[in-house]
Amino acid sequence: MAFTLYALIQAALLCVNAVAVLNEERFLAKVGWATEQSVGGFGDEPGIKSQLINLIKSVRTLMRIPLIAMNTVTIVLLLLFG
Repeated sequence: MAFTLYALIQAALLCVNAVAVLNEERFLAKVGWATEQSVGGFGDEPGIKSQLINLIKSVRTLMRIPLIAMNTVTIVLLLLFG
């Protein structure tokens, strides 16, 4: 099996799917990554943890419909071309 651009896109899609299905109550709260309500001051840089929490939350809300479409196209391409 060759390493192609399609394989790279498919791997990225699987990683985004993995982030999208993380459940906040079952997994994220247990590892301490639940949504934080801390308010930083003006000009304060948010930490890496809060940036990752915001990224996970954004992927879960904004990428829901595009992920359905991309997964459908990927499944159809795999069925047609193997």
